[in-house]
Amino acid sequence: MSNTAAFRPEHLSNILFLDIETVSQKAAFSELTEEWKALWQSKAENMMRNMVGETPESLYHRAAIHAEFGKVVCISCGIIKGAGSSRRIVVKSYSSHDERGLLVEFSDMVERWGSEPYRLLCAHNGKEFDFPYLCRRMTINGLALPRLLQISGKKPWEIPLLDTMEMWKFGDFKSYTSLNLLAHSLGVPSPKDDLDGSKVGGAYWVDQDLPRITAYCEKDVYTLAQVFLRLIGDPMSSSLQLETK
Repeated sequence: MSNTAAFRPEHLSNILFLDIETVSQKAAFSELTEEWKALWQSKAENMMRNMVGETPESLYHRAAIHAEFGKVVCISCGIIKGAGSSRRIVVKSYSSHDERGLLVEFSDMVERWGSEPYRLLCAHNGKEFDFPYLCRRMTINGLALPRLLQISGKKPWEIPLLDTMEMWKFGDFKSYTSLNLLAHSLGVPSPKDDLDGSKVGGAYWVDQDLPRITAYCEKDVYTLAQVFLRLIGDPMSSSLQLETK
């Protein structure tokens, strides 16, 4: 059975949809050690080449998207269950200030779930961000990668990772489309929320509101699953319900 077999309705439960939320290692550039300040300054110099008036300090909010300078605070995962109008995506989140602890929980779950054949992971822009970020943070934390993320040396058709942005590209290598834009373009109703990716750092460091971040992440997984169903031409995509654990 090829990976594409999981696209059929009877095999949708083989896909684990996921999204991650990340923040910078520290609340502000001034809290870094001198060594880390120097390393970030070196990283920021590349970003500042095409920016006017920016400094390493003003760009520190971007540390969240770089695994060397950021950390994972939430991973939401969902599996589609049921059929027809009763079909739903059941979502469970791993969120904590203790990054290593949440990565251990997530990795253990994926290792158990991924032990069955034909299991796949799916994320939006996952091959460029979510999957490598998780692998890097697990490695930094001294954790072994679950089998589904052990992709080094595998042939393209052996890699059990799906990416809705890659699916949407249709062979185009130069464009980036956000999940929100893609959902809107496909007529998928995005859940209204007062949070977006640019505000996650503030919600974490200023408001210390991890539950709000978790709720936002879970809604993204719901949207991701609906987008995936639209991309494979599923006629029942709009009836998918959200269930959180």
